[in-house]
Amino acid sequence: MPSDYVPCAPPSSMDSYGELLNRLRDIDIASQIGSILGWDQEVIMPEAAAESRAEHLAWISKTVHEKVTDPRVGELISELASDSLDQIQAANLRLATISYQRATRLPTDFVEEFARLRSNAHHTWARAREEDDFSIFRDDMEKILDMTRRKAEYFGYTDSPYDALLDQYETGLTVSRLNPLFNGLRDSVAPLVKKVTESGKQPDMTWVERSKWPESSQTQLSQRVSEAIGFDFTAGRRDASVHPFCGGPNPSDVRWTTRYDESEPFGSLFGSMHETGHGTYEQGRPRNLDFQPVGKACGLGVHESQSRLWENQVGRSIQFCEWVLPMWRECFPGQMDDVTPETLWRSVNTIQPSYIRTESDEATYNLHIMIRYELEKLMVEGDIEVDEIPDAWDAMYEEYLGIRPPNRTIGVLQDIHWCMGAIGYFPTYTLGNLYAAQLLEAARDDIPDHDDRVKKGDFEPLLNWMRSRIHSRGSILEPAELIKEATGNYPSPQPFVEYLSDKVRRLYDIEI
Repeated sequence: MPSDYVPCAPPSSMDSYGELLNRLRDIDIASQIGSILGWDQEVIMPEAAAESRAEHLAWISKTVHEKVTDPRVGELISELASDSLDQIQAANLRLATISYQRATRLPTDFVEEFARLRSNAHHTWARAREEDDFSIFRDDMEKILDMTRRKAEYFGYTDSPYDALLDQYETGLTVSRLNPLFNGLRDSVAPLVKKVTESGKQPDMTWVERSKWPESSQTQLSQRVSEAIGFDFTAGRRDASVHPFCGGPNPSDVRWTTRYDESEPFGSLFGSMHETGHGTYEQGRPRNLDFQPVGKACGLGVHESQSRLWENQVGRSIQFCEWVLPMWRECFPGQMDDVTPETLWRSVNTIQPSYIRTESDEATYNLHIMIRYELEKLMVEGDIEVDEIPDAWDAMYEEYLGIRPPNRTIGVLQDIHWCMGAIGYFPTYTLGNLYAAQLLEAARDDIPDHDDRVKKGDFEPLLNWMRSRIHSRGSILEPAELIKEATGNYPSPQPFVEYLSDKVRRLYDIEI
């Protein structure tokens, strides 16, 4: 969309459309302020400020909700419904309508109370995780679950209350759509994992286990890789947090975090590449559509496709390992002298059931998501209560992955999402994996020398492809339509299954 874009609505609707945009601008600015407060809370805020920050965030949520539900917004939406609008205007109206309809179903005092609860729960969750004691978080989790169930009732649904929550994060997402998708993935992926496990073949990881990996060196490596991919640090920053995330208010101020473990270097690097993918998406959003709904990223599944693309399909490729190995040697002098690109490639692609979702391999990752999906359905539909959740989590890990978490910290307390009230969010991670494979398959058709480019550390062609096909398109289209426009086909799990099968075959020399 050119920077001098001018709406082409007829004069009769210009005043209504302009007023709607002004109101949406105010809503977005207030939301951006809230995002900065949220980032500060997770990264550098003093612990003693928790109570006052809860009030700040509650006020922001209340204010945004009041602005979104202002009756005048509904009047403007009605006035514009019958007008002839161009693609951008029609998309803004569609998104404003969805936002208005959702918000008007939630009482203002409910929104304020939920925001205050989430802010407080963040701190009880962090303390529970640190002390390996679910009981510290238990009461807040019960309140979050209760309010989440009420939220689903406010939104309304046809089949499952979980549908009302899924739709917040990916338009049109339902249990009936996800069940066959997860079942199909399980049927395709579980046999791969089983064959690898039965083969007994695993890469030699002694080069990792014999060394200590200083945080300062990990920081240097991940910073250089993020810069090479194309993240603009004049318009963003990186920090450390308990749970890595990407936030910030707008494309000029994108903030992401990672975490460190000096016993292994992969978590920080691939976590950084993951958040860099989110960050480049945010920085690539269309600036001529600032403060408009249509200028936002297109759903969490599409957002996740960008992070998984760079973290896994690029970052764990043999070509990337060939390029990045000299950088490893510079950041960790003397520790990588006998490591070859193939050794590094096999090490970063180890397929082995693990406890931590964010550190799991590509083959088992979706099984982690399936566990959370099944638990959330039970939670929201009232088939499980809070005190049963930790043991149910452990039992599902044993069933799906054959391992049982030894404690709550790496079990039910490992993810931040539930303390944020983000129930219904996890399935978008799997959608992101599927979208990423489909997008890269299409990009390769347009960039025939893609592999050679990656070997040289030239990521610009791929980033530019994503910029033009995904980032710059904002939310003009719904997610499935955007994937169709970018790749020529509607979303399908097939490219991911083929990609994963081919990689497993090459890594483990297994016939599939």
